[in-house]
Amino acid sequence: MKAEAGAVPLGGFLARENAVLVAARGFRDYDARWRYPDEINPAGMQAVGMGLGTLLQEMAREGGDAADAEAARRIVVGRDFRAYSPTVAQALCLGLVRAGMEVLDIGLALSPTAYFARSALDAPAVAMVTASHNENGWTGLKMGARPPLTFGSEEMARLREIVLGGGGFARSGGSYRPVADFARRHIEDLTARTGFVAALRIVVACGNGTAGMFAPEVLRRLGARVVELDCVPDAAFPNYEPNPEHVKMLAALRASVLREGADLGLAFDGDGDRIGVVDARGRVLFADKVGLLLARDLAARAQGAKFVVDAKTSGIWRRDEELRRLGAQVAYWKTGHSHIKARILETGALAGFEKSGHWFFAPPFGRGYDDALLGAVLLCELLCRQGRGLAELYDGLEASFVSPTIGARCADEKKHEVVAAVAAEYEGVMREGDAIAGRGIAEIVAVDGVRFVLADGSWGLLRASSNKPSLVVVVESLVSSEDMAAIFADIDARLQRFGEVGEYDQEIGGLGG
Repeated sequence: MKAEAGAVPLGGFLARENAVLVAARGFRDYDARWRYPDEINPAGMQAVGMGLGTLLQEMAREGGDAADAEAARRIVVGRDFRAYSPTVAQALCLGLVRAGMEVLDIGLALSPTAYFARSALDAPAVAMVTASHNENGWTGLKMGARPPLTFGSEEMARLREIVLGGGGFARSGGSYRPVADFARRHIEDLTARTGFVAALRIVVACGNGTAGMFAPEVLRRLGARVVELDCVPDAAFPNYEPNPEHVKMLAALRASVLREGADLGLAFDGDGDRIGVVDARGRVLFADKVGLLLARDLAARAQGAKFVVDAKTSGIWRRDEELRRLGAQVAYWKTGHSHIKARILETGALAGFEKSGHWFFAPPFGRGYDDALLGAVLLCELLCRQGRGLAELYDGLEASFVSPTIGARCADEKKHEVVAAVAAEYEGVMREGDAIAGRGIAEIVAVDGVRFVLADGSWGLLRASSNKPSLVVVVESLVSSEDMAAIFADIDARLQRFGEVGEYDQEIGGLGG
């Protein structure tokens, strides 16, 4: 039979459906992101599952303990609500089972739900199908082999090698078991505490992401009067992307807080591991500065506390007199949830904070991973215990003028070269004693890109994004918003000399501080 015009012959259709498609660039520094189905298809995700199962068992064998190797075969799999995520998760699970893994499928979840399941279900490994706040059409994976850690660059490089090299091995003994209603179990764990002392009125913004199924209920159970803003899941993200660093989401939250006369507003990203905050005055407060208020409270309750903050975090952390009085230590580290989790575990830190809104709490307050809902609960408990509003507490922090996190498109193949070149320029500026915005560079922090600190403590940062083809710029001035713009202008002038660098995704002024 002759095929109709434009139709795909059956043989061609089967060949296309059975072809393994996995774009190499989807394997990033500490997680994976692909366009679906253009960069990865179900057969490709099955191959990733086989590769992941192979890697997890390889890592367990290297540990040398037979009991640990057997336990390492258990893995939690969760997924976000996007229409194609069940297909993606099913393909992943099939590959894991073929690799001999015992799969515990918790279904619809936030990333912290999947992390919580590792301990609750005694399964050390995790694979969460999510593209977080990326627009519809993206999928991805956050993975780990041992709680509370998730993969870093070394594990991701090895997974990439296995999958692209066709090295995923089929093994017997694999199994699949769905775990019913696990989301409810996570919510119950978050709310298994005394509750708030006062009924705070809170606007909860979720950007139509998965967090909308969790955050309002958690806060209501603890006594809050919740006003929902864009909490109904919609993978098209019709209002704004669920990104608590993005100006559009924060502006919508700000307007709602003022309209409702709320005590505060909380924004959650697509998979519930990042938070944004607005106070009762409608001020957008960057998550790293709000984190400092939490750190003060935690340090007062745990002597000799250590905190890990990322390279984008405000410099006021290092100068905070209250943390010094409490004997707390603060150390900068690489941006990225996997990097911060690992550093907290390595150093015995009590908590970690990123400007992006990842908040991490180690025992006795948390389990060492990033959970925006737990962060929201701890923040509300702090406000109720203090009997003061967030605005009043925030006013007690050192004032500074901070840019939003600004992205500029730059190909993955070029972004690290650009950062290295600009870093060399700033090292030259420091060496020669030249001035940036009227003062010299006192220090360069090179744990993640280049962060140059000026003589008065103001600073600028340029780094390569870990999960996008993009550069990241952040600036903080202790002088004025005009001075902040002047520091940014110096970075911008250097970037404009590179043809590989595209436009910025938001303005230097933005919202917040």
